[in-house]
Amino acid sequence: MKKFFLTAVILVLAFGSACADIDRPIEVKDLPVKAQSFLKQHYPSIEVSLAIEDKEFLFNEFEVVLVNGIKLDFDSSGEWIEVDCKYDSVPSAVVPLQIQQDVAKHYPDAKIIKIKRERRGYEVSLSNRLELSYDSKFKVVEIDD
Repeated sequence: MKKFFLTAVILVLAFGSACADIDRPIEVKDLPVKAQSFLKQHYPSIEVSLAIEDKEFLFNEFEVVLVNGIKLDFDSSGEWIEVDCKYDSVPSAVVPLQIQQDVAKHYPDAKIIKIKRERRGYEVSLSNRLELSYDSKFKVVEIDD
């Protein structure tokens, strides 16, 4: 009985891990509608270089790379998770107003080049190499250099 149970557990884990993470290239038209709208609204003139569907065990995520190097991550419903502009500014319409105001007040010469939305708040990378973490009420909880 122990061998049967152990074998069953191993098979379930092996099958789960084999199916857990599958990346495949897709067309822009195969992205969720919200993700397509986001691209049209914020990057209408920049061509998509690569779009990938990342199938996880319980959910899907999408990664989009534009020809200028900007990387965007979306959840299964098409909501943005992360916008990484490398050296360019993240579109101001993407960044919550409270974060924009805080960065402008404390770091007037810096621009936001990356933003990541998390369950408990936001992580922001600035052009001056600082990384700021905000909670859900837009209070700075960590500054990393």
